[in-house]
Amino acid sequence: MQWMLKIMLFMLILLGIGCESKPSDATAEPGTTQLSSATPVPAEFQKGEAAFNINCARCHGGSGRGTDQGPTFLNRVYHPNHHGDQAFYRAAMQGVRAHHWKFGDMPPVEGMTKDLMVEVISYIRWLQRKAGIY
Repeated sequence: MQWMLKIMLFMLILLGIGCESKPSDATAEPGTTQLSSATPVPAEFQKGEAAFNINCARCHGGSGRGTDQGPTFLNRVYHPNHHGDQAFYRAAMQGVRAHHWKFGDMPPVEGMTKDLMVEVISYIRWLQRKAGIY
């Protein structure tokens, strides 16, 4: 009878552990932060958001969350100390070889201008601050 109590106690402990663990996002890359979409985009970043949605979101997802075509920008690897703003300019204007992800090389973004990139980068950096990347 005592062994049955031990088994029941063990099962209750396992159940408690299972109830306390948070669900994982199996698709998120290590270092990726999830972003709540509840906060509206401030006016100063809306032009960048619009340019991002037109030129970047197809591959990098809405709000920079990533897709099966391109990585999220809400990952620590895109912290300004690792990938400065110049890295974003170069990628969009000249294209870039894949080096952190398995999505393949990124071609230059057709029609992208330096002025639009200023707006896009400001928007991406705002998303990153909002997500706690820096």
